[in-house]
Amino acid sequence: MIQNKQVALQTAESLLQIKAIKLQPENPFTWASGWKSPIYCDNRLTLSFPTIRNFLKIEFAKQIEEIYGKPDYIAGVATGAIAIGMLVAEYLGVPFVYVRDKAKGHGRQNQVEGYLESGASVIVIEDLISTGGSSLKAVDALKEAGARVMGMLAIFTYDFELSRANFEKAGIRLNTLSDYHHLLEQAVQQGAIVEAQIDLLKEWREQPDEWGK
Repeated sequence: MIQNKQVALQTAESLLQIKAIKLQPENPFTWASGWKSPIYCDNRLTLSFPTIRNFLKIEFAKQIEEIYGKPDYIAGVATGAIAIGMLVAEYLGVPFVYVRDKAKGHGRQNQVEGYLESGASVIVIEDLISTGGSSLKAVDALKEAGARVMGMLAIFTYDFELSRANFEKAGIRLNTLSDYHHLLEQAVQQGAIVEAQIDLLKEWREQPDEWGK
């Protein structure tokens, strides 16, 4: 869900400018899953640009307070959202924890790292949503640790039907600073793609597992 259209377009513009998002409909990427994709997203690049990371931090904080009020904790999902999540927590003046993809196999065998009070309200920060599977596993880990997960915010989502269904089934509200729809709108404005490529890019989002075969 997009909270602010202008923020969505500005976020998309920034991601395209620094090539955190690349669009190559005629020369697709291959994801680790084996899917062919006309888009590749690495939002960790935003951390190298102070103006952009500060914009993301402030907009995350604004939307969190608008939607939920001030939470007890911010949680970042490892590894891509640890840094931006910590920046948001610092800006809001609240504690921070992060969630591993799985529990450590040694020591205290933590999956949630940091001190987390049982019953505390938590907002989860992600950098990217694809199917939502790994993000929702982080939510489950926080709940098992005793947290009250209020919702999740992410920089960008491909907005797959599967991800929407997964979040709805889990009962977790997802808001993103930008999404695939606004990215395409901004990409045309910037000249990153031409109108003739739009249909191809839209086809991929509808059937990403079959596209390009």
